[in-house]
Amino acid sequence: MVDPLKMHAGQCHCGAVRFEAALHDGFSSVRRCTCSMCRMRGAVMVMTAPGGVTVLQGADMLTSYRFNTKVAEHFFCARCGVYTHHQRRSDQTSYAVNVACLEGVSPFDFAEMPVNDGVNHPNDTGKPQRMAGTLRFIAED
Repeated sequence: MVDPLKMHAGQCHCGAVRFEAALHDGFSSVRRCTCSMCRMRGAVMVMTAPGGVTVLQGADMLTSYRFNTKVAEHFFCARCGVYTHHQRRSDQTSYAVNVACLEGVSPFDFAEMPVNDGVNHPNDTGKPQRMAGTLRFIAED
């Protein structure tokens, strides 16, 4: 059974797509990534529990994109273009969710976040996941 305290409501920018995300460890898995897709979209992501995304409305408005190995599937609203979530390449049973789509959450809520080395993915290198660095947000007073 999913802990209801870890359920988070989310939606795209225009509201056509609405979903719930079950986060397996709250926001402790928040991160960015250096792969070509993540670099271009610049999203801050958080990992879900297995099967952790439930689309409540607008499944017909979601479009998807796969690239390179065609394993990870990235979902976007066909109307507003916002990336909502993706099925992870490293664990096909779980998803990563765009934190900016979650109700009451902003990417700027996180002072520091790890950045995965997505260019050298473990499925390609056979080595453990490597961190590329840490992204820091320092608010102006």
